Amino acid sequence: WIRGNPNAPVTMVEYADFECPACQAYYPVIEQVFDASSSTVRMVFREFPLPQHADAIPSAKAAEAAGNQGKFWEMYSLIYPNHADWETLSDPTSVFVGYAQKLGLNISQFTSDMNSAVVAKKISDSVSVGTAAGIDATPTFFLNGHRIQNPESYDEFITAIQNAASSTTP
Repeated sequence: WIRGNPNAPVTMVEYADFECPACQAYYPVIEQVFDASSSTVRMVFREFPLPQHADAIPSAKAAEAAGNQGKFWEMYSLIYPNHADWETLSDPTSVFVGYAQKLGLNISQFTSDMNSAVVAKKISDSVSVGTAAGIDATPTFFLNGHRIQNPESYDEFITAIQNAASSTTP
């Protein structure tokens, strides 16, 4: 899933797990970075649900199903800040359906997509690509194809993006 300037000098890829506490902590920082840098940065989100998080797969499926109706980023923006609503449930599907209703999605298509082999394969393929790239934890960030150490603050993110932008050759 991609957002931002398609011609941006910097592409930031994030491999993340919606149930991961570190990913949840990074969410507001990532949003702040994107808001400040949307002309400089194209953001790419890739699913990397971790097996120790029981609701990582269902939340990834909900985001992907919303994405099939053009609302991935809107679902992303509901799943992260509202994680307390769903992350302790044995089956969070009803919460995700509620988010889908809030977004005005076709609920029949949404639930069908959440349970589809196509969505499951997309998530599995994303994990396979991430694993092949050496990812074993979330979040993991890449700037212009280079894995970076996770910045510890908004300012560190901005500096890393500025450095990546200045090292881009036209």
